[in-house]
Amino acid sequence: MSLTKKRKVAEAKVDNNKVYSLKDASTLVKEINCTKFDSSVDVHVRLGVDPKKADQAIRGTVTLPHGTGKTKRVLVLCTPDKEADAKAAGADHVGLDEFITKIEGGWTDIDVIIATPAVMPKIGKLGKVLGPRNLMPNPKTGTVTNDVAAAVNEVKGGKIAFKVDKAGIVHASIGRVSFAPEKIAENTQEFLNALVKAKPSTAKGTYLKSVYMASTMSPAISVDTKSFMN
Repeated sequence: MSLTKKRKVAEAKVDNNKVYSLKDASTLVKEINCTKFDSSVDVHVRLGVDPKKADQAIRGTVTLPHGTGKTKRVLVLCTPDKEADAKAAGADHVGLDEFITKIEGGWTDIDVIIATPAVMPKIGKLGKVLGPRNLMPNPKTGTVTNDVAAAVNEVKGGKIAFKVDKAGIVHASIGRVSFAPEKIAENTQEFLNALVKAKPSTAKGTYLKSVYMASTMSPAISVDTKSFMN
């Protein structure tokens, strides 16, 4: 496929043989943006783990200091006594049976689902729909809780969940190209700190094998991994 003029200019600015500091990468990712809209800035990290082993299937959450730049649509599945708290906290959708029916019909127009422990038996049957989309509520990511108000506030405030895929890579959206370079760097640092903290004791060899930063439809930038392990 032929490259556009903007893409050619962007690729010319990235030295594929160079590993950039986080500060330089955060500045460069803005300069090489190819889109007219406010692109997402994503970080892709290859870990030295074996995802097939239960204790190395890395997953967790982190609250980005400057948020993601995206307003997340939150659905809270709960009993009636928790609905007022969820609505007051800013949840976009609150309920139970009617949303279970909608999801069974294929509706997944949300970014995060929070549920109370009491309703999880009803939600279990939605695994085939929600699982592949990483929408299934999970206690490990703080999306199964009785304190629905706090969970909604965290998600709206910049909390993201991460999970290693079958290839041993973790993907995360950490901001937008409209962010100042300092904010991109600080969000990335916080995300990578969380990954380092999640390192399993059974993981041997190099843990952070590679880190790449890229905005939507733009070239990837290789980021130096050494500073994140210190």
